[in-house]
Amino acid sequence: MSHRKFSAPRHGSLAFLPKKRSKRHRAKCKSFPKDNATEECHLTAFIAYKAGMTHIQRDLNLPGSKAHKKPIVEAVTIVECPAMRVVGLVGYQQTVKGLKALGTVWADHLDDSMRRRFYTNWNKSKQKAFTKSQKTQDEKNAVLDRVRNHADVVRAVCHTQIGKIKQLRQKKAHIMEVQVNGGDVAAKVDFVMNLLEKEVPVDTVFNKDECLDAIGVSKGRGTEGVISRWGITRLPRKTHRGLRKVACIGAWHPARVSYTVARVGQNGYHHRTEQNKKIYRVGKAMDPKGATTETDLTEKAITPLGGFVKYGTIRNDWLMIKGSVPGCPKRPITLRKAMAPQTKPWILEEVSLKFIDTSSKMGHGRFQTQDERKKFMGTLKRDASQ
Repeated sequence: MSHRKFSAPRHGSLAFLPKKRSKRHRAKCKSFPKDNATEECHLTAFIAYKAGMTHIQRDLNLPGSKAHKKPIVEAVTIVECPAMRVVGLVGYQQTVKGLKALGTVWADHLDDSMRRRFYTNWNKSKQKAFTKSQKTQDEKNAVLDRVRNHADVVRAVCHTQIGKIKQLRQKKAHIMEVQVNGGDVAAKVDFVMNLLEKEVPVDTVFNKDECLDAIGVSKGRGTEGVISRWGITRLPRKTHRGLRKVACIGAWHPARVSYTVARVGQNGYHHRTEQNKKIYRVGKAMDPKGATTETDLTEKAITPLGGFVKYGTIRNDWLMIKGSVPGCPKRPITLRKAMAPQTKPWILEEVSLKFIDTSSKMGHGRFQTQDERKKFMGTLKRDASQ
């Protein structure tokens, strides 16, 4: 690089181009884990809703690390996971042009929250979705036989029970096809048909200390400049006509701007996948001891004082995931079995939590429970008037 005094790596990865707004609000599973016929039949994905973040304290059990057997503090994300409902089965055959659908079998009774997904305006419509498409039992058996004989992939059509999350005004359920792995094709068909019209809780899909992939749409930030969008260096102070810019956007020829040059544009609301996020805890709905540990015996639920910011109270099953996941509160997050499971020590480590913070996330919280707060603050005027 003859025109520069020092060489430097480029700013911003080009692996994520184009940096445009996601077409879908609910992130999509573009692939599923590799099937293993020796395992039992199981679902490979689940839809959850991001509630917020907190932090935990635990002793690191990682021989060779400088922090081995020492207390560490880590950030964790809490996602609420109301049970999903299985409403259909789809069989696919592998062809040279990709997967080819062999047929679909739907449940006899479909929830309105799921049927709303097929309408732009539910109240002004005639609400006749699926009323004429129901098959007779003989037609269903014919489809199932075709799937058993020719299918290579079996997927269950599931939808969320969005009405169980009181914070969302939305009434349309989120629907997705979840691949079934394990066993032969006939066993997969029987597995899905046994789940038809039944609820699938999150603890039947994921377990503690397991790693998953979190797929979501990141927080949108609108149109932003090259400094915040690509992380380039600002120009010197005396630069003419601004310094938060790219000084040279390319040579005279070729007479066009290369795609590798940082430019202004959309930042955020991108479809992203984060791999191998470890599950620290699987919680039950309205468990009063959801945040209690062997070291901290205080009886407290996972919801912090005042509720999660921009979310509120958790009323359903939930997962505690190490680190962050893409998206803002209330956004649907697609959780998938790990596509590339690792054998690194920190992934195989059995985690034992010592403390889970439940103080208020609005500002600097000091109290873990309401009783602790009342004991310190005494009787407040608003409490005395009640």
